Amino acid sequence: MGSYVLRRVLQMIPVFFGTTLLIFVMVYTLPGDPVTALFGEKAADPAVVASIKHKYFLDQPLWKQYLHYMGNLFQGDFGTSFTGRPVSDIMAGAFPVTIRLALLAFVFEMILGLALGMLSGLRRGSVQDTLVLVLTLMVISIPVFVLAYIAQTVFATNLGWVTPTVQDSYDLSQLVLPAVVLGSLSLAYVARLTRTSIGENLRADYMRTAVAKGLPRRTIVLRHLLRNSLIPVITFLGTDLGALMGGAIVTEGIFNVQGIGNVLYRAINTKEGPTVVGIVTVLVIIYLVASLLVDLLYAVLDPRIRYA
Repeated sequence: MGSYVLRRVLQMIPVFFGTTLLIFVMVYTLPGDPVTALFGEKAADPAVVASIKHKYFLDQPLWKQYLHYMGNLFQGDFGTSFTGRPVSDIMAGAFPVTIRLALLAFVFEMILGLALGMLSGLRRGSVQDTLVLVLTLMVISIPVFVLAYIAQTVFATNLGWVTPTVQDSYDLSQLVLPAVVLGSLSLAYVARLTRTSIGENLRADYMRTAVAKGLPRRTIVLRHLLRNSLIPVITFLGTDLGALMGGAIVTEGIFNVQGIGNVLYRAINTKEGPTVVGIVTVLVIIYLVASLLVDLLYAVLDPRIRYA
């Protein structure tokens, strides 16, 4: 098991460097001068502009900028924004909000998605199966921003259960509606993927053998069917946690959630390269860690994987 983990960690190293390099190049080669943009419509003093560029290492070739950034990163320094505030402080104030939002959405999609998928997969062709397929197809067809406005209209304006926008981003109860909207699309995919996986495994030889041996239905479903059916679902769920955090930009904007999505959106608009690269770097690390945990869970569900 130790060699299996080590092999997966070693595979993550070139992925990390390649991804961060790609993001760094994309951000710092965007058209426009972010330093000049700081002055707005005022004429910028060339000496001041040169001083700021030197301070942020922007007067160096791109490859030197990347090496400088990575050197600071391995010392725990994510750089400083053009406003003079450390990027780590900016992320420390916003990431906890987005993590809460993403975890709520993740729990929602995992529990309800698996339940609907199991119900549909075990009763293929039934009324429940048809209803699940229709509902999930409707959710997939509706864009997230449209679903967010519908949720605001129904639950805030018409029913008055919640406020239209989040007043306190650190209040967990106020994040429930944005989390439901954020996780709705993934929930539909989890339900349909679980249904398909269960349907395929129901026709497998090991299932017929388990039934022929007279095992209780509960044992057959939980120990044999569900365990083998969860492998593709876990793949989706593992990568989706990072996607929820990165995809929270629209949801946070509509519901006024002061999380990392809002910060990233403002940083992109103002060409705040250090902030954008710092946030995306953390998201890359989250993706890689989630991928490693998925690999380890594979080995738990199917021991043959770690010996392959």
